[in-house]
Amino acid sequence: MSEITVGELLMQSLRAEGIDLIVGIIDGAHIPFVVHAERYGVRYVNAHHEEAAVHIAEGYTRIAHRPAAALGNPGPGGANLIAGLSSAYGEGHPVIGLSCTRRSAVNNPDRGGAWQATNLVAMAQPVTKYSALISRPERVPEMVRAAVRAATTGRPGPAFLAIPDEMLAQKIDAAKLRLTPAANNRVLNLGAGDPALIQRAAELLAAAQRPFIYAGKGVLWAGGSQEVVALGDHLAAGMGSSLGARGVVPEDHPHYFHIFDMQASMMARNEADVVLVAGARLGEYDGWGMPPAWGDPARQKTIQIDVDPLSIGLNRPVDVAIVADAKAALRALLAAVQEKAPARENMPNLARYRELSAATLQGGMAYVTASSGSGVNPGQMVMLVNQFFSQDAVTVLDGGNTVLWGVAFNPILQPDSFLYSVQMGYLGTGLPMAIGAKLAAPDRPVYCITGDGALGFHVMELETALRAGTPVVVVVAVDDAWGMEKTAYNFAGFGPEHHAAVEFAPSVRYDLMAQAMGCFGVKVGAIEELAPALQAALQSGKPAVIHVAVDAVVNADPIGFKEFRYARTL
Repeated sequence: MSEITVGELLMQSLRAEGIDLIVGIIDGAHIPFVVHAERYGVRYVNAHHEEAAVHIAEGYTRIAHRPAAALGNPGPGGANLIAGLSSAYGEGHPVIGLSCTRRSAVNNPDRGGAWQATNLVAMAQPVTKYSALISRPERVPEMVRAAVRAATTGRPGPAFLAIPDEMLAQKIDAAKLRLTPAANNRVLNLGAGDPALIQRAAELLAAAQRPFIYAGKGVLWAGGSQEVVALGDHLAAGMGSSLGARGVVPEDHPHYFHIFDMQASMMARNEADVVLVAGARLGEYDGWGMPPAWGDPARQKTIQIDVDPLSIGLNRPVDVAIVADAKAALRALLAAVQEKAPARENMPNLARYRELSAATLQGGMAYVTASSGSGVNPGQMVMLVNQFFSQDAVTVLDGGNTVLWGVAFNPILQPDSFLYSVQMGYLGTGLPMAIGAKLAAPDRPVYCITGDGALGFHVMELETALRAGTPVVVVVAVDDAWGMEKTAYNFAGFGPEHHAAVEFAPSVRYDLMAQAMGCFGVKVGAIEELAPALQAALQSGKPAVIHVAVDAVVNADPIGFKEFRYARTL
């Protein structure tokens, strides 16, 4: 007999699927599980809130390119976890949620009045790709495989497993169970797709006069950024990306069209005769893949590459549909195009598009130079922070108006360098995601630009960052209000006399909160103070918060707000 506890079996099963990070909040029932983490090469990080634990795991998955797990307590703790899983579901992050239920004798189903009786499996179903209760010990490996398979197959997303707390301490004969590596349990790479379809796509691109390539997060998951750029360079094609895939093409590339450069990017996409969409579903912020943001599908040929068949043709009809790993398909497509057409030097109409880009840039500079005479211009804040950090830094954005400033004035020049809750706009994700990114890439600088409202959601995770040894730098734009809501009031014609409902007490000091938790904190009231503050933050070697008092009047009229609203009307 080779008896082990079910808790150890659960840890073994997760590790066999490649999971090496679990984030959560420990319950006494979890002890037979978590005590085995280190022995199996799994890091456990204890957070302050289960929702934040999921966000930490999300940041880790995006940078590490592998699933992570989040651990919740029975009842309310599991419900907190599920709130976080809704973020992972919207963003497409393969997080495995785990939670105990209280003793099955009275909880499955609820006998009536049982302590912490909550149907977590049913609650998780709408926001996961797989949700199940492990009801028998011998099914642990099988159900972990099923959860990870669901989370990583097709478009990534979360899965959820619940297990009765008394089961974790039970003994089971491990010799009778099947524990095999992930490669034996699921498809790890779909390959390049149908060769005939690759050739058909290559023919369209080689014959195109004005091709355009649009990349989504699926290209980042596949590690296909170099292939996108190489194909775009060979074709002299225009290139763009979804908001979540920023960095897949360096944003200083001469043929890249920034998401904030709306007029030029829409015109370039609309006038293209062939568009290649790789790893993107073409959702709301992509103009649904339809006019006016794109050309009429009746005249504009569309090639779409995606690992998820359900994402192909979802919002725009396609002419060539390739179900494949984005990197493998793009590499095969590049080779086929190179055989059919020589490299091109010039992108048609580029000068005309860049005239529009120049006008957008000129308009943007007006926002950067605006001042009411009180506080730091948030655009200047973002630009200086971006210039301070190296190109390999990971940028995390969070908030409302702060994100608009961050997208406009913080260029991303490398893949896997940008994190933001694009699909959900989930406030409070910034600090936890930054911690997850630092856990995944400890040698890379990680900084989070956030608003004071957003930071308030999970500010206690600063202590988690300190304990986990993740010295992230948090730059918080403090306008003492829900800034984007103040903007919405103004936009609707309701001036400052109506803003009381969205304003905070002006005495909140986020730098002092950080200091109280043993982290570095400093307050900045003028732009000249910001660079020295950033330098001191890095030199501290600790998680750091830089409280920047921004110009509240300027912040209430942010760059891109009208475009942000327009994109949601298409």
